[in-house]
Amino acid sequence: MASRYGLEIRAANGSDAAGLAELLRGSGHPAASETLAERIEALRHGSGAALVAVDWGPPSGLVVLHWYPSLTASLPTAQITTLLVDPEARRRGIGRLLLKAASQAARSAGCGEIQLLARHDQADLQAFGAATGFSDHGSVSVRPLRKKA
Repeated sequence: MASRYGLEIRAANGSDAAGLAELLRGSGHPAASETLAERIEALRHGSGAALVAVDWGPPSGLVVLHWYPSLTASLPTAQITTLLVDPEARRRGIGRLLLKAASQAARSAGCGEIQLLARHDQADLQAFGAATGFSDHGSVSVRPLRKKA
């Protein structure tokens, strides 16, 4: 998709699963690489995208977004559900490049708005969102659909 100073932003694929598993594990979201490969493929064929930042090795950043139509907007809405940059790779513009690529993907999908989901305990992500033009519109409440085993 985009390239800058040896850094490439592109669609994630199954071969990125091991590196993404490490990136997610470092952020407190462990997932098996086999499971991630399946999820990446599901995203590639659904209403969403997973984009990675790659710089001479495993992915150093990830953005996952989904889009959906709603009754209150004439154009679909995109939601960024995951935005991660390896702590050792931060402050190099990777997050901004991932956000730019996600916005481009959302526009290509016909979306009129993009939202960044950030929990209240993610102050750094909220600050990044504010610095990149997102405005705070409240919080999202979550409830599981299935009982835990």
